[in-house]
Amino acid sequence: MMTAKGKAILEENFTVVVPIQVRFRDLDAMGHVNNAVYLSYLEVARMVYYHQLVGWTKPEDFASVLANVNIDFISPIFLGDEIWVGARIERVGNRSYTFAYEIREGKSGRLIARATSVQVMYDYTTQSTFPVPEDLVAQLEAFEGRALREVE
Repeated sequence: MMTAKGKAILEENFTVVVPIQVRFRDLDAMGHVNNAVYLSYLEVARMVYYHQLVGWTKPEDFASVLANVNIDFISPIFLGDEIWVGARIERVGNRSYTFAYEIREGKSGRLIARATSVQVMYDYTTQSTFPVPEDLVAQLEAFEGRALREVE
């Protein structure tokens, strides 16, 4: 029976915790998950967050674009590792909001990576940014259970 130490650690600090299946195609020539694949793992957690928060599932539901991602790679992921990703909103600015993430190995709880991403509110019709709607801020703060608003 597998333990869920990594999942438990993440659940203490993150609003959404998602299991990730490491696929053979994720590996590079060195036998560990390629660093570019981590972006996909973060995206999976972000999509689950949006779905749990407000039920966004279709492309037209999303009114934001990814503007920045930072990842600190702590330890490698190998095929067969049980991986969990935690996601939460760190802050909300005027036109953007920031996610924080951690990736952990499930059995040991080993920290694999820490990351942040900035999403900017974006109107695809006018191709311009716009302020984070107050109703979205209220939903995010209720979901996170704390104040998130900062002025940029």
